[in-house]
Amino acid sequence: MSRTMRVAWFSPLPPASTGIAGYSAEVLPRLDASGLDIDRYEQRNAHDFVWRHRLSPYDLVVYQLGNSGWHDYMWAYLFHYPGLVVLHDARLHHARAAQLFAARRLDDYRREFAYDHPLAEAAAAEYATEGLRGAGFYLWPMVRAVVDTARVVAVHNEFVAHELGETHPAARVERIHLGVPALAPSAGARARLRNQHHIPAESIVFIAFGLVTAEKRVEPILRALRTIASDPTDPHLLLVGANEFAPLENLIAELRLVDRVHVTGYVAGDLVPDYLAAADVGLSLRWPTAQETSASWVQSLAAAKPTIVTSLPHTADVPSLDARTWRPTRRTTEPVAVSVDLLEEEAALPAAMARLARDTPLRERLGRAAHEYWKAEHHVDRMADDYRRVIATAVGTPAPKASGLPAHLTRDYGTLAASIASEIGVEL
Repeated sequence: MSRTMRVAWFSPLPPASTGIAGYSAEVLPRLDASGLDIDRYEQRNAHDFVWRHRLSPYDLVVYQLGNSGWHDYMWAYLFHYPGLVVLHDARLHHARAAQLFAARRLDDYRREFAYDHPLAEAAAAEYATEGLRGAGFYLWPMVRAVVDTARVVAVHNEFVAHELGETHPAARVERIHLGVPALAPSAGARARLRNQHHIPAESIVFIAFGLVTAEKRVEPILRALRTIASDPTDPHLLLVGANEFAPLENLIAELRLVDRVHVTGYVAGDLVPDYLAAADVGLSLRWPTAQETSASWVQSLAAAKPTIVTSLPHTADVPSLDARTWRPTRRTTEPVAVSVDLLEEEAALPAAMARLARDTPLRERLGRAAHEYWKAEHHVDRMADDYRRVIATAVGTPAPKASGLPAHLTRDYGTLAASIASEIGVEL
């Protein structure tokens, strides 16, 4: 009889206010049901991993790694216990720099930056150490050390998989489809939420949800809404999520959109289906981007909503209508979204919003195709199938032998504890 495979799963979990927590919560029961023995490690209990692994070694460690502070605790384990790293963002610079700077480890940041970007001038690291942040971080991903030491790296789209494979030819890179479950809004959600936010029942409602940030193209969205504000469809906008875009309130007031823009703040994940039910069109725009596959966009597909997306290299395989020509980007596949070229966003975005606001048959056609595309490409069951395959691959793949890693990534910080234990006669 075969032995049950034991897996250590490092990830934030609910109620952590990050999409990756919900992502793990959805797929883990399916993996449990398939016979895997999975222990969950969040920040609160990660310290238990070492002694548990020593007493009964895990077959594999899985790290759900993203570009936010929710994942900081994993960096203490990544290089000592190589495993399957699921990169939710192909750029980790923002979070990793913030973590090192908060601990005043500027020299460690410099060493790590130099390893991750050996062709960059040494002075490039000083961009950050001098206090500059923001969009410039996207130029330097800071993922090389992670990719070099993982047994297997998994990402959510083919473009990123291909790019990582080219830049890290020795790495084993796999794709895991990003999946979400079917969405079930509560009874009467559409009317209730519209009434709550004073939105007329017949108005067209656009929605953008998740963290409200500049990268979600909030300012261009607001300016586009201002452009079409007098449209007979009476357009409104729901911004659903915690606000990290400082100018938001002033910009809404400046554009005279106070009665049309409804900012909810953080909304629990189980309420997202209700808010999607209250909306007609999803906005899933990105720039700059960490080349992530947007979970909020996938949820919009699951809710059968037409969406407007930014045309980017890593979304090139998404069948869409080009907002410039209204022709399909892929001839053989029914469009599921409208794509806006970033260089023409100022004109194309309001045009796309106006067209979708007025054209009910187009909205319905895109919505039906979006739902079918979700079932084929982004259902959580497909994601679970991918995990089973990639976990089996990772278990059979030895950890690579990376050389030249910065010492702070591989150093054993237990020297002092071992010395104290030795003095009191305890042998480790």
